[in-house]
Amino acid sequence: MITHVKFVSVPTIDQARALRFWTEQLGFRVLTDQPMGDQRWIELSVRDSDTRVVLFTPEGHEERVGSFFNGSFACDDVEATYRQLSERGVEFETPPTKQPWGTYAIFKDPDGNRFVISPR
Repeated sequence: MITHVKFVSVPTIDQARALRFWTEQLGFRVLTDQPMGDQRWIELSVRDSDTRVVLFTPEGHEERVGSFFNGSFACDDVEATYRQLSERGVEFETPPTKQPWGTYAIFKDPDGNRFVISPR
């Protein structure tokens, strides 16, 4: 039986720049960074989570760079996370916004990909 999502992929044009953003600004940790054809296979983790983020763009999928990530990153406190990431230079498209279903914010990576953060 399926136990969890192993990884999600974030398309990027510049893997080195993306790696700096995800590690230095968001605090993710490198698990794997190996050559893979013309690119590198870079797997990152968030704290103790089993789910990994991969910085890789499959050939023929370059049009996905700069798109909206179909998912959400969880945090304990959206407003506190917004403040912390903003102080680290992370650009937000939408600041913390309260809705009947909860609070969310949307940040962008250097490639223009957009990601939602919301409570657990």
